[in-house]
Amino acid sequence: MALQQQQTGAHLIAATLRSLNVSVIFGIVGIPVIEVAEACIAAGIRFISFRNEQAASYAASAYGYLTGRPGVCLVVGGPGVLHAMAGVGNSMVNATFPLLLLAGAAPTTDSATKLSFQQLDQVSLLTPHTKLALRPPTLDALPHSLRDAYRAAFYGRPGATYVDLPADFIQSPLATLPTLLPAIPDPPKVLGDPSRISAIASALRSSQRPLVIIGKGAAYARAESVVRAFIDATQLPFLPTPQGKGVVSDSNDLNVSASRSAALAGADFILLLGARLNWILHFGTRFAPNATICQVDVCAEELGRNGVDPALSVTGDISAVLTQLFPHLHDYQHPQISPWRATLHVSATRNLAKAAVLETTPTPAGRPLGYHRVFRLLADTLTTLATSPEHLVYVSEGANTMDISRAILPIAAPRSRLDAGTYATMGVGLGYAIAAALAHPDKRVIAVEGDSALGFSLAELETMARYRLPIIVVVMNNGGVYHGIADSREEWEAARQSERGLKSTALGWETRYDDVARALGGEGWTVRDEMELVQALQSAWGCREGPSVVNVVTESGKGTELRFGWLEKKEGGKGKEGGKKEGGKEGAKEEGGKKEGKGREAKL
Repeated sequence: MALQQQQTGAHLIAATLRSLNVSVIFGIVGIPVIEVAEACIAAGIRFISFRNEQAASYAASAYGYLTGRPGVCLVVGGPGVLHAMAGVGNSMVNATFPLLLLAGAAPTTDSATKLSFQQLDQVSLLTPHTKLALRPPTLDALPHSLRDAYRAAFYGRPGATYVDLPADFIQSPLATLPTLLPAIPDPPKVLGDPSRISAIASALRSSQRPLVIIGKGAAYARAESVVRAFIDATQLPFLPTPQGKGVVSDSNDLNVSASRSAALAGADFILLLGARLNWILHFGTRFAPNATICQVDVCAEELGRNGVDPALSVTGDISAVLTQLFPHLHDYQHPQISPWRATLHVSATRNLAKAAVLETTPTPAGRPLGYHRVFRLLADTLTTLATSPEHLVYVSEGANTMDISRAILPIAAPRSRLDAGTYATMGVGLGYAIAAALAHPDKRVIAVEGDSALGFSLAELETMARYRLPIIVVVMNNGGVYHGIADSREEWEAARQSERGLKSTALGWETRYDDVARALGGEGWTVRDEMELVQALQSAWGCREGPSVVNVVTESGKGTELRFGWLEKKEGGKGKEGGKKEGGKEGAKEEGGKKEGKGREAKL
């Protein structure tokens, strides 16, 4: 049809994205993509403008995970793409964070040697790091390129895709507006091999010590209803991975997070639902040597990773596979009284008792707050204010912050806990929090940040304020990376003025992140004791027009040995990196992220 008002390629891009049901775009504008962003806004798509492309790309990928459809990120060419590659890598490695990256590019008429504005061969750069990278051959082909890239991002294994937006295509006038392409349906659900389904059921029936491990793949697949029904019907003990938490509520009696080491080392049958045998599960080396491993994954390449026998693993959608499995187990239920349950109960009781001491013992007067006590007060206060943990979404980053909070902050709903993930990426926190606030406006988003991790994206507090997102940011301020270096300002200053200067892990002394929040349009409080913490959280809960920062000054952990528990080699299990021994610092930490003593350890 003829156009009454002159439109350009920018409007074509916006119309195509609208036809794909894109409702939010994350990014930073500049020449020439500002025209695209404005056309998208005019088409009814919300554009969330960030302060750094890294944070924007992280937010877009997290939005894809939270919504099940690719998040879209729009940036300028050249340096904008280089910055946004952080989100591309994060998307690909996490494998459940679909992302479509769009970027401006030099005009198609410019040669590769012309040195045009922000010129970069972005398709060649991104091809090895994405599922698909395209440069439309013509303006008319641009809608097809966008649709193909959008579809590829979430069909099969989710990941990142890319489309070049040449400046001349963006600015070219349209004689007619092409017929819009149809929306893309949800990916088809793939059934598992029936013979393997039957074999899995037989192996489960013959097992004495079964365990189900629930990964974030189950959360992304929206499999919670079927997984919950499966656990309820079979009464199988289950262990969630950090972002698999909430597929089945943490409060479920069959959750064995508090006896993690005993469960991994003792199970003779393990059903992996959307969890990969990477470093998070110790590559499978801490499983019992003769354990039967049955893995359900949408990606066939995951089956048999790290030497695990794939004979009883199956490619397929988790909901579909479990639905196939149900008829084979209609009369099966793991006994409520068994040696296996007793073993897990003894381990959990011991570890929870140790954790309870750390969480419930009030902080002595004059002593700095500790991580376990802070997170217990945080969980209790916020759950009371929200009336249910289902109304909260937690984002957590920072080694100790993630490790310790994982077991204390209750997760009752799927996709309600985001962290540094498979890539152990620091800097995702505030971008993820923004994405969660947009994806779940009916829930309250709590970003629990280590002070080091917060620094990567601190300026995004202004983004939160600009869009009036009521995110609560809790900063664990120990003055360092992993741990601080001093217990007093005088000690810190002496270290700075010493011959060797500050350690590489040192940050500023009691940095006032609350002042930064107020300067950027939010609210903030610095707290040093339990009463101040609870009062600050209550005040932050009442702030509904922008972000609030609760700056928690904690014990420094000075002098604590740096230990990376999840990567350490131990004797036992399936291989030489086998299970941790329970009972000491490592054991208490391993059983759900808790540990003994005032020292702190790092997972990531």
